[in-house]
Parts: sequence; structure tokens; C-alpha cells
Amino acid sequence: MPPLKKIALAMTTASLLGLTPVIAQAAAADLPTQLAEARQEGSIWTAFALNRHLSPFKISVDVEQGTAILKGKVENQVDKDLASQIAGDIQGINKVDNRLEIDPQVAADPGTKATMAQRFDDATLTATIKSKLLWNSVTEALNIDVSAAQGVVTLKGQAKDADAKQLAGSLATNTDGVTEVNNLISVSARDTQAIKEQSELQANAVREEFSDAWITSKVKSSLIYSRTLDGLNIKVDTKNGVVTLDGVVANYAEKELAVEIARNIRGVKGVDADTLRVTARSAG
Repeated sequence: MPPLKKIALAMTTASLLGLTPVIAQAAAADLPTQLAEARQEGSIWTAFALNRHLSPFKISVDVEQGTAILKGKVENQVDKDLASQIAGDIQGINKVDNRLEIDPQVAADPGTKATMAQRFDDATLTATIKSKLLWNSVTEALNIDVSAAQGVVTLKGQAKDADAKQLAGSLATNTDGVTEVNNLISVSARDTQAIKEQSELQANAVREEFSDAWITSKVKSSLIYSRTLDGLNIKVDTKNGVVTLDGVVANYAEKELAVEIARNIRGVKGVDADTLRVTARSAG
């Protein structure tokens, strides 16, 4: 059900408060749930619209008691799996019922113009890179501004040292859809001292705890967003902060990259990639 319709239904339910006490109590209890579900549907719709892989497809979203129900057609299995991943990452969504059909001949929305698609692409790149910087244990405390125009990403702000600047640039460069990165992040003695003081204040504060589910979600997303990895072929599981990677990669360089990506996510205490296999042809 579209979010606006669900909100309208919620308002209609609210109008029942003038009827009988029994109906009034039921409507009052149900209204917050309907509004929450409408917000969740809106969040999923927006995430799909801003994703360059999914924006061309007409995907209906309905949320019922924490379950996101997806219907429509997409071009391939990758698109279907990506839709599940994105919907599952929305706060309050506990399960995704993915009923999307795969149709290689599905046409893009005829109302989507190239300029609109590019704007979505740039918005997606900006949001993705900001997320990757925030999730990374090295760059999360840095004050970095991210902008994108036709696939060209510009980074501005301050870094504590040259290594942090380089890492921020690498995270942006290794994002699917990025054609060029202008790394204008500055590194100076004053910047370094300010960031050092900020880090010390954070160290003195209560240490933030990250749930295993949060870590798993961010590792999965980071792998999918990588331009050099097929993140959908890598399974991720986390227990007590230790991430286990399972699945198949094309070569040892990809395996090393997957481990590095997982290791740098905030809250990760270790990475076990013993069951992440390299394809036999590449290994040989």
C-alpha cells in the first residue's frame, strides 16, 4: 500500500473516535502503528528511488507488523536481492517478504528522464559514501563533506593524517558508480590537533556498543557498494563482534579486500574468512 494511502487510512481510523467507545479504543491503539508503517514504507520507497539499480522499476511496498512486502518486477536476481537488503536495513523492519518477479524484458519507467536518473545517481553516491565514511572506524570521527556531480565525487574537510585522507579517498573511489574522486581533504598541524582532542573526548565518554545485527548490516552494505566485489555472493554473520565471511570470490585480491572492508567497520573485533572461497579457476 502506498504510504499516502496508509496515512489516509490512519486518519480515517482516527475519525472513528467519535463513534463507540470500543471502536474508539481500537482505533486509538491502531493509529500509531499505521503511522509508523506508513513512515517505514516511505523510507523504503525513497531508498529504492535513490538507488540507481532499482529506481527504474515499479516496486510496490507494504509494511505489516514489521514485515516489508515487496511486489513488482525487476530485471535480474541481483536487483531482487538488493531490494531485500535495502528494505531490511530500514529501522523497524524485522523481515522482508520479497515477492518480486524476475523479468529480463521489464522496461524502465517511461517517465524517468535521463536527468532525473543522474540526479538520483548523484544522490545515491553521496549518501553511500557518507555512510561508508561513518561506518568506518578510522574515518567516522572526521568532518568530511561529500558531494557528487555526474559521478565525480568531491571530498572536503579535515583529516588527522595523510593515511586517513587516503583511506577516505579509497572508500569513495571503491564505490560503484564513481568515475572520479577529487580528494580536497586537508591535513595540517592544527587540524590534526583538533581531531586528536575530539578523539580524546570520545575516548573519555562511554564507549558506544554495536549490536551484531548492526555490524552484519553495515558489512553487507559495504560489500554490495564496492565496485570490485560481488557482495551478493558473500554471506556475513556476526557473533560477539567477530564477523564471519562465507561464500565465493573471484580471486585472492577480492578476498583480501572483503576482509579489509569488514575489519574496518566500527565495532568489529575480528574477521574470520576461512570459509570465504576463491573460485577454483582463479585459485589454480
